[in-house]
Amino acid sequence: MNQYIKADPWRIIEEGFSAENQRSSESLFSLGNGKMGQRANFEERYTGKTLQGSYIAGIYYPDKTRVGWWKNGYPEYFAKVLNSPNYIGIDVVVDTHMLNLFICNVRAFRRELNMKEGYLLRTFEAELPDGKIVRVVAKRLLSIVDTECAAISYSIEAVNFSGTISLLPYIDGGVVNQDSNYDEAFWNVLKMDVHSCEATLLAQTKKLDFQVAFSMRTKVFVDGVFCSDIRPELMKKEAWVGNRMKVNVKQGQILTLEKYIGVCSSLNYSAETLCAESLKQAKKAEEKGIEKMLTEQAAAWGNKWKQSDIQIEGDVAAQQAIRFNIFQLNQTYTGEDARLNVGPKGFTGEKYGGTTYWDTEAYCIPFFLMTAPKDVTRQLLIYRYKHLERAIENAAKLGFSDGAALYPMVTINGEECHNEWEITFEEIHRNGAIAFAIHNYIRHTLDYNYLDQYGLEVLIGIARFWAQRITFSTEKQKYVMLGVTGPNEYENNVNNNWYTSRLACWCMSYANECISMVKSNTPAAWSRIKSKVNFDEEHEPAKWRTIVDNMYYPRNEELGIFLQQDGYMDKEQTLVADLPYSQRPINQHWSWDRILRSCFIKQADTLQGIYLFEN
Repeated sequence: MNQYIKADPWRIIEEGFSAENQRSSESLFSLGNGKMGQRANFEERYTGKTLQGSYIAGIYYPDKTRVGWWKNGYPEYFAKVLNSPNYIGIDVVVDTHMLNLFICNVRAFRRELNMKEGYLLRTFEAELPDGKIVRVVAKRLLSIVDTECAAISYSIEAVNFSGTISLLPYIDGGVVNQDSNYDEAFWNVLKMDVHSCEATLLAQTKKLDFQVAFSMRTKVFVDGVFCSDIRPELMKKEAWVGNRMKVNVKQGQILTLEKYIGVCSSLNYSAETLCAESLKQAKKAEEKGIEKMLTEQAAAWGNKWKQSDIQIEGDVAAQQAIRFNIFQLNQTYTGEDARLNVGPKGFTGEKYGGTTYWDTEAYCIPFFLMTAPKDVTRQLLIYRYKHLERAIENAAKLGFSDGAALYPMVTINGEECHNEWEITFEEIHRNGAIAFAIHNYIRHTLDYNYLDQYGLEVLIGIARFWAQRITFSTEKQKYVMLGVTGPNEYENNVNNNWYTSRLACWCMSYANECISMVKSNTPAAWSRIKSKVNFDEEHEPAKWRTIVDNMYYPRNEELGIFLQQDGYMDKEQTLVADLPYSQRPINQHWSWDRILRSCFIKQADTLQGIYLFEN
């Protein structure tokens, strides 16, 4: 394992520049504010291996599915939160040489993500090909106070020369997604405006017509004194707009560029007002100034840490790790918008497409329940309620009927967009995670109104799915669950996965319990729900109880243990410790057939049930 990050309780620190680590560092040092996020790409030009990434929550593209063999039920597309126009860029030229850390001799490089106060700081010295040395201090933030604003302070000291430094802040709409299935560019640039110390770019997705406007305002200082006489060269080319400023500096002087950015999307504004609104946000940030923005950022993060910090004594690396996870959760999702959710990689990269998985309900909601106002979790549950009709459509595509709901494995709008058969069709335990999240929310908050307004409809749809998915075995004289993939994705198409069966039965029991509760406490609400979902009050609850009372669960009586699924003990029972290091991880060294026949698991499966149900 490449452990190059220095242990620190409140900061992620990288000392010394390594081109080999650059892409990893871009992920580790990423920033976000719930509404948008970005990888820790350099502001200045960099020609080494990099993944430029800037993301706007809720702005996505239906990238056409690419599979080797089409199967009925596969989705037409994979939704992806897009790499959006790059608004942090600042080209730096010292006399005739471009500042480029892939080419320059880099010294005293330090990158620091301050998790306590929510900003990214980078310092370094670079020797250019002609021997000139610059010392750079770059600081930036994505405001969690003004969530459509970002700010950068970029300072360059002329260490051993006097000369001309050219600064070119820009917005670049000519971006691509590295994970595009057909190497397609996802954006059109509709409009570009450029004025002195100011520029705006309006971009549109090629499908679905999302529009996002990016505006920048800039200020230049020499040794802290504002340069009021700067007359930038106004530049505009295809999908790119910027201001070039040339400043003569003397040895030892520090040239500083402040760049203020406003980002506004058609999720929140009419298309006609986007450019004006983004410029308004950039000007608001400029009027505050970066020091005030940093002070507000520290105070806002301080409030988050009061509620969510976990302190670990005696292990600095563990303390750093737990705070890193807390920081990522809080900067990925804030609960302000029920249209948004938690992407598995947050705003750190393209993997998983920035879409929603069952991990939100299983793992993120417990965190938010304990550390954030209840409305944060409520918004996540409303997100799923608003997708209930799509979940019913998803189930219908697989042959289910009468209001049975199957929530997608991967989604951004409620429609399934995952296309591996063993996941899309068989990893159906995801349905239960949503039901359990409703239970988790209500038992923590006692917000029973959520059941009346939203939750009970979801629970009924999920229970109907399980009742249709389960089969009665005449041989066993029990109900069984055939052909599923449990949480352990190193097992596909198994029968009677203990966790899936246990969760399914719990869902039906809980739905019955909630029906009785709503019927007793708010009969008017029950009457409305019953009519809306066409509920058969005489037969459906009874059918669910019959299944629950007669469900088959695999178990080894001799050992007194639950089995992950039928036949698990037929596998050769070996330990990871018995595997040579040269064969680890097995997914990179073994065939899929060998993995499926092994006893090794990818992630908690039977233990997942014990985690949920405890007693």
